[in-house]
Amino acid sequence: MEKIEALVVGAGQAGVAASEHLGRAGIPHLVLERDRIAERWRTGRWDSLVMNGPAWHDRFPGLEFCGDPEAFPGKDRVAEYFEAYAAKIAAPIRCGVEVTAVSRNPDGPGFRVETSQGPIEARYVISATGPFQRPLMPDMVPESAGIMQIHSASYRNPAQLPPGGVLVVGAGSSGAQIADELQQAGRTVTLSVGPHGRPPRRYRGRDFVWWLGVLNKWDAEAPPTSEHVTIAVSGAGGGKTVDFRRFAQEGMRLVGRATGFAGGVMKFAGDLGANIAKGDADYLAVLDEADAWARRNGVDLPDDPQARVMLPDPACVTRPILSLDLQAEGITSIVWATGYDFDFNWLKLDVLDATGRPRHQRGVSAEPGLYFLGLPWQARRGSAFIWGVWHDARHVADHIQKLRGYLSYAPATA
Repeated sequence: MEKIEALVVGAGQAGVAASEHLGRAGIPHLVLERDRIAERWRTGRWDSLVMNGPAWHDRFPGLEFCGDPEAFPGKDRVAEYFEAYAAKIAAPIRCGVEVTAVSRNPDGPGFRVETSQGPIEARYVISATGPFQRPLMPDMVPESAGIMQIHSASYRNPAQLPPGGVLVVGAGSSGAQIADELQQAGRTVTLSVGPHGRPPRRYRGRDFVWWLGVLNKWDAEAPPTSEHVTIAVSGAGGGKTVDFRRFAQEGMRLVGRATGFAGGVMKFAGDLGANIAKGDADYLAVLDEADAWARRNGVDLPDDPQARVMLPDPACVTRPILSLDLQAEGITSIVWATGYDFDFNWLKLDVLDATGRPRHQRGVSAEPGLYFLGLPWQARRGSAFIWGVWHDARHVADHIQKLRGYLSYAPATA
């Protein structure tokens, strides 16, 4: 049986980061990837996707993106970046190998890892499979309704959808960008908008990622609320602030949260106005904090009064639409931009809570020797971002190095 000290599952951004820090620590390791390096960036995204942060920010410290540092690289360039980074650090990545199960080694310390190419024994295992594992698509509209339904994970471009109107459910980064792209392609679009945060793309000459940095928001250790709130931000078109009122002004129909479907009619909550107002409050709070920081620190940045100018509420906000007959409205497809859930069924260990989420502290699991990387809010707000996972990986590698030190200890003999 093949044996390795540390085994990393997944060769996306988390797996490549783990390999770099394990290599620096001199820890023998192997990275297994069922497809290609950064495969989710290649085939798990729509065609026009770009990064939500500019190239100067969303990268690993050891390599810059080629070209304009203020640009938002497309998905293929991101995949190429991680391929180049893996080559740069000589990461021991083995592609085309799927991990099917991880269990405690019955014959000694560590774990037995079942793979598509045979079992491997490892003292340490790092799950680096990221946060986008199982697309969540509500079982709301039956197939008998005759509506094409896909998750945003399967959406590629407007031509993929049948002629007719499109309902996009979910107004986070994915839903907002897909709805905007469909509208720019001439489609009649209805967007279901739930609770969200809506940061400015740029303010006073700085990208919002810069503001989150100087305001120490990236290192926040816990979300401000126990409820998940999606963030609507976009790097599309060179980067622009997501503005739902602008979408409506350009012809998009906005509705509240989708709540049900019966007899060909989609039902929506009457919360659209409240959701947009909360998004505005989040947006304005960032501007207020940014202004206060600039004054306090004596930083001379250009004024940006236009950032506080809001378009008037469109009719669909002041008189919310609570139901739509999809056939009568010519809606032939639904794109569910409703997020993802974890899928750790391959971990045959007692490391998940009742909801299937990992039990861990900064990536160190409840099972000694097992680690997680790439989880949202794993250690801080930035954990699921490219640069954030690099720092989390360093903590995990350091923890493994500490354990190795304890295991190598031998008391002095008289």
